[in-house]
Amino acid sequence: MTYEQAREELVEVVRKLEAGGTSLEESLALWERGEELAATCQRWLDGARERLNKAQEAHQEKTN
Repeated sequence: MTYEQAREELVEVVRKLEAGGTSLEESLALWERGEELAATCQRWLDGARERLNKAQEAHQEKTN
């Protein structure tokens, strides 16, 4: 799942939770799915941050 896919699904989960009208069981399932999607997004962001840091370090080594 790409970052964009996870983020879009997370937005939809939040929209459904905020709208209400779901049973407690459905709300819990949505919450759990939202937690999974948020973790997926965070892993993507952490990976991107790591790659950016490595690229910056490599650039600094070349310029020194």
